[in-house]
Amino acid sequence: MGRRRDPDLYRAPFPLYTVQVHRDTGLVITAGGGGASKTGIKNGVHFLRLERMGGQVCASLAHSFDTETRATMSLALGGDVIAAGQDASCQILRFKEETGKPEIKQERKTQGKGGASEQGPRKRRVGGSQPAAGDGDGMNETQNKTAQISVEKLGEVQTDFSDDGLQKSVRFSGDLSFLVTGGADGYIRVWEYPAMKKKLDFKAHDGEIEDLDISPYNKQVVSVGRDFACCVWKNDQLALGLHWNENMPSIPDKMYRYQACRQAHCLSLYNREALRLYTVQIPHKRDRKPPPCYVTKWDGRSFLPLLTQPCGNEVISCLAVSDSGTFLGLGTVTGSVAIYISFSLQKLYYVEEAHGIVVTDLAFVPETQHGRELVGDHEAAMLSVAVDSRCKLHVLPNRRSFPMWFVLLLCALMIVAVVLFLQYAFPGFL
Repeated sequence: MGRRRDPDLYRAPFPLYTVQVHRDTGLVITAGGGGASKTGIKNGVHFLRLERMGGQVCASLAHSFDTETRATMSLALGGDVIAAGQDASCQILRFKEETGKPEIKQERKTQGKGGASEQGPRKRRVGGSQPAAGDGDGMNETQNKTAQISVEKLGEVQTDFSDDGLQKSVRFSGDLSFLVTGGADGYIRVWEYPAMKKKLDFKAHDGEIEDLDISPYNKQVVSVGRDFACCVWKNDQLALGLHWNENMPSIPDKMYRYQACRQAHCLSLYNREALRLYTVQIPHKRDRKPPPCYVTKWDGRSFLPLLTQPCGNEVISCLAVSDSGTFLGLGTVTGSVAIYISFSLQKLYYVEEAHGIVVTDLAFVPETQHGRELVGDHEAAMLSVAVDSRCKLHVLPNRRSFPMWFVLLLCALMIVAVVLFLQYAFPGFL
């Protein structure tokens, strides 16, 4: 682990701010842009297709959707629907992947002298039974098997009313019945989907909302803001305010603020349906000798802190959780990328300055059949995007492990060896 520059998976013609991987198709959807400034930098949403070729994962641009004068800063996927945060609005898009239909091309043959067509001599039949291409009724059939992607605009709603006009986070509910947005004005707004009718609108934080997430059971929303608060909401009522440092009296309340939050299922030996909340805390003020950032694991039902670990002195910019809840991904403002195991919050993978500037978003490759084919012999794979316009792939090598029967056999042999040693050293011990 350390400083090493992996080759770029993809480089866009504009800064990238968000990335998601579609679970069913495996398409990578990344977006960004230069905004409304007249710098010549475009704005768009790019659809990438991942393939494994020669033992390496390669990306190809499948479709580019122009978002005109607005850059997409936040993005959520709900099936084949994209909720894209653009300035103070949320634009709803639907994409469709279609396989090209066979194209029937008719070629008219004009017979000349000697029975030959104007296009040249008649082609011989191969094998005596199948007509040659272009022979017969003058119809040639060409089939295009490349899947084409089309994007349709479904609607748009204003989700932020601050002077800056910036939607900072958006999430779909698990059953796709509603979506939640949070912006620079500190308000959480809940929208019925697909009608996009406003259901709830309430003040959640004094200042910008940095991040929010919906529980897998749609029972509560967790939000973090620049006001040092992490809140659990049931509808528009504050259910609980979280305090990550309540067991760390040496850390004052105003020294750190919350930067990101994610809720996920976590595999457990005792409870396979264990629900966990993960939050990242960063220093409120920048010092020459910056204090460490922290990541905290919470019980997702009682919201009690289970474990807090430092995660380095680089300021964390974004957080992601794998499908199974086994791994956490962290990006930093200096361009570094790390992967932690969620059980003990220990670092498994780290690349210093993988990007030249702040990492804006992370996304794990889904744990589907297609995802496992891409990952190959590795344990997990994660995508990162940054303002440097690059999309990179980070793979986590398989950790060495031994089967349980081998561990038990080794323990039994050790016990026998100890007993024999004691019997040899102290005759008559048994």
